[in-house]
Amino acid sequence: MKAIRKCVMLVLSLGWLFLIPRMGYGEVCNRVVAVVNNDVITLFELNNRIKEMTGVDAEQMKAQDEKRYLEMRRRIIELLIDEKLAQGKILEQHIVVTDREVDAAIERIKEDKKMTHEDLVAGLKKINMTYEAYRQNIKADIERMRLINLEVKSKIIIREERIREYYEAHKSEYSKEERIRLAAIFLKGNGSTAPREDTALKNQTDQVFQRLQAGEDFGVLAKELSQGPGAKEGGDLGYFKPQQLEPELTKAIESLPVGGVSGPIYRPYGIQILKVVAREAGGDVPFEQVKESIYDLLYREEINRSYTHWIKELREKAFTKIIF
Repeated sequence: MKAIRKCVMLVLSLGWLFLIPRMGYGEVCNRVVAVVNNDVITLFELNNRIKEMTGVDAEQMKAQDEKRYLEMRRRIIELLIDEKLAQGKILEQHIVVTDREVDAAIERIKEDKKMTHEDLVAGLKKINMTYEAYRQNIKADIERMRLINLEVKSKIIIREERIREYYEAHKSEYSKEERIRLAAIFLKGNGSTAPREDTALKNQTDQVFQRLQAGEDFGVLAKELSQGPGAKEGGDLGYFKPQQLEPELTKAIESLPVGGVSGPIYRPYGIQILKVVAREAGGDVPFEQVKESIYDLLYREEINRSYTHWIKELREKAFTKIIF
């Protein structure tokens, strides 16, 4: 092993000579910055990743804030070392990702983000990335996920006892407050007369109630007649906690069942009619309802912990050297 390392270092040291520009002995543009077993990380790779992750050229970042540049350089070179180690394991495990699988993954991404191929290419252009480079990144991501499945995920077991323990310890996070969903029809007054004394407004309100009693849909009437919030959505105002409502509104709807409609509620500038669309009781969410989400949370935590431990073990067995 020591002989191999010496050979690698000798080749690298000689290789640097050929990276110096023919014009002179200025800054080496693509020198080796790290050795990972029998592989290398170049300055070109490092600077590319800095630009990819921050949107700023490495030299520009260094000129603007050298402390930030040095910290970012340190973090990214550590990330690149981990990627090289993972890539070595990918080759060792004979993990192969086909072009068809990459295409399918990209199509899923486009579908999820509701974008066309042209949208994707235009977005990549903004970050100075070619479509082919993007494909290579997607391929690498799939390879790493399969490696994680083999090396990490297959060894993870989350027992129900642990899920229940987490639920009991974080019960306050799995409780919900009472909520009520409301829809409204708001009829605006003439502005010169108080709503209670506005005869035309009261007649219009009576007509609304007559149409509701005749079986017309509240949402349809709201779209047609309402002059308040949510009119275009059938009067839908969304969910409210009881304490968010004014006492006058709370009193008007407190005894209404789901689907019930209030009487006329006089407001400063008109008359409001409320409908209770839905009610959600408060209290603790039952364990069975949140069991899957807790499992997902614990599973992700365990993957991160196990992957970090696995990479650490790889590093301990590998030959790595950072060169600056």
